[in-house]
Amino acid sequence: MKRIILFLSVATLLSINSAVAASTSMSAEMAAAPKSAIKHAMLKVKGNCESCKDRIEKAALSVKGVKSASWDQKSGVLHLELDSKATSVAAVSKAIAKVGHDTEFDKADAKTYNALPGCCKYKR
Repeated sequence: MKRIILFLSVATLLSINSAVAASTSMSAEMAAAPKSAIKHAMLKVKGNCESCKDRIEKAALSVKGVKSASWDQKSGVLHLELDSKATSVAAVSKAIAKVGHDTEFDKADAKTYNALPGCCKYKR
């Protein structure tokens, strides 16, 4: 009977020791893993219609590091998911201005803006 109790005690201690070691190893791996650089950002962009939406989102997605882009026509806000190690809101803003849409940071040049379809022209 003493041998059974001793065997069960040793088995329990070994199990607890293994669990603690695995937990410690997992914590060390998690601490060493790089933090995600994906962040959400918002950018005001001028536009009017579905064509604007398509153009704005396409321009944003053309920037390396942008994972998603969704422009809300009603509010004029572009929601971005981007890798902050690969790009910035400023880079996205410049790409959008190059296709004819003013942002809160950059203004499209007159020639590009004037080439937009009539439905896409907004008050400047």
